[in-house]
Amino acid sequence: MEMAEETIVSLVPDDEGKQKFRKCDQISFYRRQTLGPNLQYRACLDTLVLTERGARVELEPDCGVRLILSLSASDETVRVQIDELQPIRTRYSVPDVLTKEPVGEPLRVAKETRDLVSLTWGEKQYQVRVWACPFRLEVLCGEEAMVTFNSRDKLHFDTLQDSLWQETWREFVDIKANGPSSVGADLCLHGYNHVYGLPEHADSLKLSDTRHGEPYRLYNLDVFAYDLHSRLGLYGSVPLVLAHKTNQSIGVFWLNTSETLVDGTPPMKRRRVPPQTDLRWLSESGLIDCMVLLGPSPSQVMSQYAQLTGYQALPPLFSLGYHQCRWNYEDEADVKAVDAGFDHHNIPYDVIWLDIEHTDGKRYFTWDPVCFPDPVSLQRHLEDRKRKLVVINDPHIKVDPDWSLYCEARDGGHFVKDREGQIYQGSCWPGDSNYLDFSSPATRAWYSQRFALERYSGSTSSLFVWNDMNEPSVFGGPEQTMPKDAMHHGGWEHRELHNLYGFHQVHMATVQGLITRSGGLERPFALSRSFFAGSQRLGAVWTGDNVASWDYLKISIPMILSLSLAGISFCGADVGGFVKDPDPELLVRWYQAGALTPFFRGHAAMNTKRREPWLFGDQVTSAIRCVIQQRYLLLPYWYTLFHQAHTAGLPPLRPLWVEFPADQDTFTVDHQYMIGLVLPSLSIPLPVCFCPSVCLSLSVPVCLSLSVPVCLNLPVGPCLSVSAPSLSTCVQVPVFQRGGTVVSRRTGCGSCTADLQKHPLSLTVALDSQGGAEGELYLDDGHSFRYRDRREFILRRFSLLFCANSLPFKKTENSCVVLTGYQDVPVKFLFDEARHMLTLEDLNVGLGKDWDIKIL
Repeated sequence: MEMAEETIVSLVPDDEGKQKFRKCDQISFYRRQTLGPNLQYRACLDTLVLTERGARVELEPDCGVRLILSLSASDETVRVQIDELQPIRTRYSVPDVLTKEPVGEPLRVAKETRDLVSLTWGEKQYQVRVWACPFRLEVLCGEEAMVTFNSRDKLHFDTLQDSLWQETWREFVDIKANGPSSVGADLCLHGYNHVYGLPEHADSLKLSDTRHGEPYRLYNLDVFAYDLHSRLGLYGSVPLVLAHKTNQSIGVFWLNTSETLVDGTPPMKRRRVPPQTDLRWLSESGLIDCMVLLGPSPSQVMSQYAQLTGYQALPPLFSLGYHQCRWNYEDEADVKAVDAGFDHHNIPYDVIWLDIEHTDGKRYFTWDPVCFPDPVSLQRHLEDRKRKLVVINDPHIKVDPDWSLYCEARDGGHFVKDREGQIYQGSCWPGDSNYLDFSSPATRAWYSQRFALERYSGSTSSLFVWNDMNEPSVFGGPEQTMPKDAMHHGGWEHRELHNLYGFHQVHMATVQGLITRSGGLERPFALSRSFFAGSQRLGAVWTGDNVASWDYLKISIPMILSLSLAGISFCGADVGGFVKDPDPELLVRWYQAGALTPFFRGHAAMNTKRREPWLFGDQVTSAIRCVIQQRYLLLPYWYTLFHQAHTAGLPPLRPLWVEFPADQDTFTVDHQYMIGLVLPSLSIPLPVCFCPSVCLSLSVPVCLSLSVPVCLNLPVGPCLSVSAPSLSTCVQVPVFQRGGTVVSRRTGCGSCTADLQKHPLSLTVALDSQGGAEGELYLDDGHSFRYRDRREFILRRFSLLFCANSLPFKKTENSCVVLTGYQDVPVKFLFDEARHMLTLEDLNVGLGKDWDIKIL
């Protein structure tokens, strides 16, 4: 049972708690836009120009400055961009997020009147209709409206001025060099009741009605022990919404890196009134750059988004294993003792982590000379066991004129400036700190060079990187971050690119450094707390400073699913909770949940009790051992799923509705999910006394798999309940295999991922109602770019189809199984009729050739 709530003490010096964060009524641009009045715009259709790959038309307000709307469209994406027609200076346009500019098709005028013009392209499946007055822009499939832009006349565009504008919140003064510059627009999603996305928030997967509460805030912030069921911005932001109904999915991507708020209004429940969801986007600055992803299936929407912002990086295999972390392991002897503890207790793991205390006085790229006097020897010790070390590296640099790295950064102009042109000084873990300006390509190049082995003293090629505090976090700053009027490369204010800061650090500079360190041969691994759209193409993220409680375990599932839908596939939550001490049952349940998420790391704060898996008694050790071993056995399947994410944009973790898009019962489920299209996972996020069973909607046959292969013929039905076993008997969360699929596993796991190659592969086949099954297996060397550069990989497809006269299989004296392809040889087999399970043993076949198995 949950204990009485304890006061959680922040680890940030002089922290004033949640009061330091603003509510929407304290955000000036939100007040101005929502309280109005809003100008009404009309489209000047006589200014319409068809370009080679799109169209342009001017928008005129009731009074004020004209805008220019640029439109491009294809059968996958419709893009709407709005800027001032003649701005006094260029407005900020987001760099580096899109992997390439989407190419529109030539547009044709399908219909034109005084009041509207309809544009179409390609085979005329889609069209865009622009209404003159009031201005509307509709995206239609045939004659059915899918999305209407500016449906409620909420288009807002503060034009730049030649005058300063000052705003004050608490003791903080924010000076805008060109006055207010906010933008906003509303979109109506026709026919949609269910919308998802907008990470990162500690809230339900399905987005909620915001009319009587706070909007969803996208503003990267360092929030310690964040509140649950809150729409406050957390560490990262992805301005992407996915909408789904039984026969169609669409997406809306709002490309803006300034502070953004999103209001959502679901449809009123009225008879004979088609459903719709109204979204309103409000950003502090920049341009309006809105892309509608046309789907129509969930997988197509995710693929279209990946084509814009990049596909998930294929991670090195070791990073899919288990990671052991703590703030902080005390010294080299402590690290070696923990490493030995995993071997002694026969628990596999791949990576051990060091937090900020490993450095010399919080100077990154250094080592504490007393506690870590020989880091190279420590890394070699781990390398001998085929394991890795990860160290933290934050974006703030200790102000120390006697430190060569600080002087080099200062003299090279690599720090963010204040509005007066002086180096901006804030405070973080080292005390007085300056902040690297990662928006500058020169600074990113300089920073990436710090990871070279000859420059990063004490590093080896088995050292990888964790970028934390990169929202950026500034102790004592406004909302514990950088002032918005700080100045970056190119003369841009921080307000323009705030949400891009962490992206530029880890997902450009750090990863570039790790790739360059290997001469472009080895895949990097970098973890970041802050992120933006596109972060998926280079690294992993986690959900930040969570708390050791059942409620935080429960909320981690929709948080991870929301990240997955937004393309951030390599994600997870700190197992056990970063803050406070979990009891043994919570710890085991969290390991069970964490083992079924992409990024699997145990982590804890410095003021918590040690919680290595063997410190809670034999029963807990045994349960955690089993969970981690099962994770390692499934790594061939996980790795194959990451190959699919890397090539097709499909995340390994998927809400049920993604795989069962016509089943409305799945649309609001956020405590169960699919691992790929094969394994529905039933999370057990609450104590057994509160949650005696879990329920899964079933529309296909499934194969039940617990700690050992067990095959049951489970009938198709509306719901399957599975009791949650007690801690004394539970070794793994129930995982189901979908009928008609093939899952690959290793038969043993060893002590780390490098040992997996020693163990044969096994295939678990679950038949569908027609007696068939299919699956894939992807293999490469697990660490290099040879799969990309030399096409050195194996991608195999397995198919099984029983003939009508051989299903169901029944063992008789004449029954035999024959392997063909190498040579026709009989195969040893066992058939358990009661469990409906056929087991083929000692096949001894490779994956380099085709082969068949025939049941006669």
